[in-house]
Amino acid sequence: MKFTPLHEHFVAQLDGIDLRTPPTPEAVREVEQGMDRYGVLVIRGQPLTEEEQLAFTRCFGPLDLGFGRVKKKGGPRRLTHDELGDISNVDVDGKIAAPGSNKVVSNIANQLWHADSSFQRPRARYSMLHAVVLPSRGGETEFCDARAAYDALDDETKARLEGLEAEHFALHSRIMLGDTEYTQEQLALLPPVWWPIVQTHAGSGRKHLFIGAHARAIRDMPLAEARMLLMDLLEHATRPEFVYRHTWQVGDLVIWDNRCILHRGRSYDLSTRRELRRSTTEDVELEVAA
Repeated sequence: MKFTPLHEHFVAQLDGIDLRTPPTPEAVREVEQGMDRYGVLVIRGQPLTEEEQLAFTRCFGPLDLGFGRVKKKGGPRRLTHDELGDISNVDVDGKIAAPGSNKVVSNIANQLWHADSSFQRPRARYSMLHAVVLPSRGGETEFCDARAAYDALDDETKARLEGLEAEHFALHSRIMLGDTEYTQEQLALLPPVWWPIVQTHAGSGRKHLFIGAHARAIRDMPLAEARMLLMDLLEHATRPEFVYRHTWQVGDLVIWDNRCILHRGRSYDLSTRRELRRSTTEDVELEVAA
């Protein structure tokens, strides 16, 4: 394998791996070492079936359903497998989703900076996003390195953040965008969880921020003060020097570590077709250690 850095702080292009063949344990360890170093890996030009993507992802841990838990079981799906997130503007009938539909709201919510499944225990470890159909322009995905962002904080801010915990709630960003029609049963499936704002990344040993659009409160802090602090931290973490923008090509697979990387989709013409598939692993090792 060859890792070619694409950014000053993080991100590398990975060559020399065939995603259609499940990797050996040695290859898995080499990819994990690359992830610990770079946080984001870009693999170009390997179109995958749903089954091939899932087979590769499973080599890195149990699969995470994330927000899919609130969807009705047995309901219609465009993709075959529940473990795949349908990051598209296409409805179950294969047509471009209507403006104002839940599908479109989901696309817009993805434009907020977040870490996948930070709202649950166990949280997400790796996400793997695969490009299938792309619009003619727009729809890039941006990533920020929360380790480099923490390193750049002044000592006074670092001291202030030590010991603080933020509450992460799955529907916080959705409700903010007007997506409010959830049953009590659905809400009960994704209760809020608390995470330290400053954590140490297990793979690299570096401290990082753990924030994003799902964080809505800080323990023992007035709500207005807490939300302003969370917004200030997010503004700091997403400064241009900490951000990589990925321009997609069909067949790309991008892997990122949700523990220390935030991401967001960029806008595009929602009347044009865009189809990506996301598979995600649970951060089980961290939870067992904790």
